[in-house]
Amino acid sequence: MAAMKGGDLIAQFLVQEKVPYVFGICGHGNVGLLDSLYDVRDEVKLISPRHEQCAGHMADGYFRVKHRPVATLTSTGPGSANMVMSLATALSDSSAFLAITADVPTSQMNRGPFQELYKHNQADFPSVMRPVVKRSFQPSRVDMLPLALRQAMDTMVTGRPGPVNLDIPYNVFQEEAQVELPPRSSLDARHRPAASEADLATALKMIAESARPVCFIGHGATLAEAGPEISALAERLGIPVISSPNGMGCLSMDSPLSLGFIGRNGAYPANQAGRYADLVLTIGTRFDDRSSSTWHPGYSWNFPKTKLIHVDIDPQELGRNYVPTLGVIADAKTFLQQLLTRLSAQTEITAAPWTAWRNQVAGWQEEWDAYVRPHFTEATSPLRPEFVVKSVRDALPDDAILTLDSGVHHNWFMQFWKARRPQAMLNSWGYSSMGFGVCSVLGAKLAAPDQPCVAVVGDGGFTMTPYVLCTAVEYNIPCVWIIWNNFAWAAIRDLQYGLFGGREYGTAFYKNSDRTQPYNPDFAAWARACGADGTTVTHSADLRPAIERALANNRPCVIDVHVDAEVRPPSTGTWQLPPTPYKEPIFGRPHRQ
Repeated sequence: MAAMKGGDLIAQFLVQEKVPYVFGICGHGNVGLLDSLYDVRDEVKLISPRHEQCAGHMADGYFRVKHRPVATLTSTGPGSANMVMSLATALSDSSAFLAITADVPTSQMNRGPFQELYKHNQADFPSVMRPVVKRSFQPSRVDMLPLALRQAMDTMVTGRPGPVNLDIPYNVFQEEAQVELPPRSSLDARHRPAASEADLATALKMIAESARPVCFIGHGATLAEAGPEISALAERLGIPVISSPNGMGCLSMDSPLSLGFIGRNGAYPANQAGRYADLVLTIGTRFDDRSSSTWHPGYSWNFPKTKLIHVDIDPQELGRNYVPTLGVIADAKTFLQQLLTRLSAQTEITAAPWTAWRNQVAGWQEEWDAYVRPHFTEATSPLRPEFVVKSVRDALPDDAILTLDSGVHHNWFMQFWKARRPQAMLNSWGYSSMGFGVCSVLGAKLAAPDQPCVAVVGDGGFTMTPYVLCTAVEYNIPCVWIIWNNFAWAAIRDLQYGLFGGREYGTAFYKNSDRTQPYNPDFAAWARACGADGTTVTHSADLRPAIERALANNRPCVIDVHVDAEVRPPSTGTWQLPPTPYKEPIFGRPHRQ
């Protein structure tokens, strides 16, 4: 074995694992690794955004599109602390990247040097990371790096994916030891646990005996790349499919069997199907509060009266919120392949028994369509939210990737967006962090350079993270940002209006003391100042041409869209923030079996 610097070993490991990017920001703690990355710059490209949180969201977005992890690099102390938001977002949504953080030199640990956390343990930054990663490693010598690197890469992608932290003392990047690269990770040979034969037989028996079955899919199905199997199952049996936001597109939402999202801001047919189903086959979902109407019976689901087959690769999720009739620990794709193989041998199980159920679901879809359809073509100034959703859909090609930030615009897209492909609608769902949609579109575009990548983000979220424009221009990453400009933190303002007597305070943007003149920066001018394109849309007829022009120009572009803040998504389920009382649906009503 030859002597090798720690930084060189890390750089060569990234080359070996075919990690194409490091999203990183320089600091005194990581200059040793930056020097090593220089030597491999033709194989591992360094992209340096203007904020560490953005680096993490970019890596998260890259993984959600490509399902291969990249790395981030941050320095000691504050720079790495800025990663907490993006790591929590990735962990909550089962997205993976390798977060390399620098720490103080081992010779100075526990002496309180510049930027050391030492109150409870020397070089204690891994304690900051621990709640927001699958695992944190702290190799304190060069000869500890090979094992830590291999274990980190395997941990990220084995089972339920998630981010992993490597916290490396400054001196380890530059010191030498006789080491060699570790063996290749399991990145290209992921473990896919299968269901037992007994569980498969029970699942098929439950399906065959049901009168009103539905399938509910989430991010676990997307991560397993189980879209073809879900589509095949839906078509084979004619079972309606409900999706969480991160499961959308596994079955094309143009399919009549795709019912969309469920919960307060879900589609009416999805909530109705959930209320009336007698069996739910759920694959890779968590039944969180927003996809279950905060677990109130009859609003979205009716467990335990409704039977539940819960399939998930993470045993912690089985029974977390609803006790399954049958719980199966398995990879989503593998389970569905097993199920389809058995179905092909059991020709007596056909779609015929559920014809009446499908007709009932189709009736709910027609009711919902008639209720919402008129607003999709209604030309107004400012623009109606439904018109914006439809215009974005009409303007984007089938292979476009959409990233969404947290905010009221996300409620509208959850309710009305029609994802046509998997891995094409990226949401911060579990942690709902602002800035995710703004930043992750950069990572998405690097993962899919030949596909249009568009972020729909709120005015509040964009103002938190406007530095993305610098990165897009600097590295020629031609993304489009559509800013949903309603001059407010509108999702929270609407809670004030609906649950606190209509008293608005601290949630709207004004420029004068009597709070009568709405205020926001000129986002289009802001974009042009950064070297990107920018345009403002205040009339309905101008939106679709603006989007099409931005895509054709293939340059970073901001489209500032003034959206009517007084139009709110029609709730079809409910959502509660205890002890505040919950609201009844605007369209539809609960049904307790």
